[in-house]
This record gives sequence, C-alpha cells and structure tokens, in this order.
Amino acid sequence: MAIITLTTDFGEKDHFVGAIKGAIYSELENVKIVDVSHAISPFNITEAAYIIQNAYKSFPEGTIHIVGIDAELNPENKHIALELDNHYFICADNGIMSLIIAEISPEKIVEINIHDKVQSSFPVLDVFVKVAAHIARGGMLEVIGKPIKSIKELKGIRPVINSEKNQIIGSVIYVDNYGNVVTNISKELFESVRKGRDYEVSARNYKFRNIYNRYSDAINFSIEKEKREEDGKKLAIFNSAGYVELAIYKSNPLTVGGANTLFGLDFRDTVTVNFKD
Repeated sequence: MAIITLTTDFGEKDHFVGAIKGAIYSELENVKIVDVSHAISPFNITEAAYIIQNAYKSFPEGTIHIVGIDAELNPENKHIALELDNHYFICADNGIMSLIIAEISPEKIVEINIHDKVQSSFPVLDVFVKVAAHIARGGMLEVIGKPIKSIKELKGIRPVINSEKNQIIGSVIYVDNYGNVVTNISKELFESVRKGRDYEVSARNYKFRNIYNRYSDAINFSIEKEKREEDGKKLAIFNSAGYVELAIYKSNPLTVGGANTLFGLDFRDTVTVNFKD
C-alpha cells in the first residue's frame, strides 16, 4: 500500500486539506495518507524544511511526500518532483528542497510539465495529487516532467563561522509547540568548530555555558524536589534532531510562557556560540 504524506500551511479551518485527501482517494483507493503538519506558519519555507527533514526518515522507503508551501505556479516558482534517499517529494522549486537535501544528493529531479493536461487553479490539489498518484502506481518521473540537474537554493540562512574559527553565528529557524527555540546550529557543526574548547551560547541577554543532551540533564535529581531549580529553568540542549535548542524546562506557552517569549526570540533572530581559546 502506497503512503502519501501531506505538509502544508493550510491550517485546519478551511476545506483545502480535506479536498486534497478526497482527490487522492479518488485516484487511489488503497492508499495511506499521513498528515505531517498543516500548521506551518504561512509561506515559512525554513520552518517547513525543518519539519519535513526530521519527519520523512521515519517513513518507509518509497513514501511520497506532498509539500504544499508557497506552491502557486509562476515563472519564478516552478513545480518539481524528486527522488531522494529512496523517497519521493513533490513541491514548488522555491528553495525548500535545497534546505532538506543539504547533505544528500537527489537520485533524480524533474520539472513537472503536465499543467497543460490538468485543469488547475489549486496546484497542490490538482497537479501534485496527479503526480503522487502516478508515482504510487509505479510510474517514472520522466513521464510527468523533464529531467533537470539543479534546483533553487536558499542562501544566507546557514550558520556563519568567523575567520578565526572561534565563533558560530546562527539563527532561529523554528519555534516548537512548547515555545522552545531551535537554531540552525547542528551538533555536528558545533563539535567540528569547538575542538574541545569551552564555549558560551548567547541569545539577546541570555548566556548558556552548558548544552545538555536531554532536558532532564539540567535538573539535579539528587536534591529534594522542593529545593530543586526546576520551574522556569533556562537551558540549552542538542535536541532530538541534532540542533542547538534554547528551552525552558517543562514550559507551557499558555501559562508561564515558552523560551521564545521569555527570551524574546523569534524566527531569524541571532544566536551566537563563542569558543574560548
């Protein structure tokens, strides 16, 4: 049974997601549809790339991923389909895939060219579903598109290392459901620059001299619960996706607030790591 995932910024209020699912079932009776997320901030390509990059690897090989972010067709926003890491992705060539494939080269890329054969005013519903159904039936990418060798790249959103190799300047790429702030500084990059040195993570007026591997590592459980520094504990961790994250221990954005509000951090804000020689 084919698996098709959906990642969009459509939200849950409108008819869009339901219509897409209905169109898929009209094409394929035996298919499994999985919602990755429909709560992507509108047109936020970086946020979508982070979610997709960390979700797709958990699916079986051969899974088809429809990405409905900034998907309107225009001369500067073509539609593409890729075979990558034994998965298939269908999306607009708006730079999102350049963030997902930073460390993996696609096996195949095509520019979708079936638009003259499909009546379309809503490309995710019309074009992307047709392409997904074609792939699910075992069809080749070359049938629905012309092979291309490159895709649009987004620049200026990767961390910068200074010439002295003692500083990484990163930025916020995602704020999760708990208000935790995820940066674009990976553990791999951090360790490659660190080389065993002490460090300090800075974000606005907040500084962190330890990066934990788990949230609970920041809590001293040998101390009686009533005496622990627990509520509102500010910490930095390498999150499950392998990126530096700033957090509040057991935060609740609806009550005490999350790291994003308490630290005053939002998308694209700067987070710096300084290494001490």
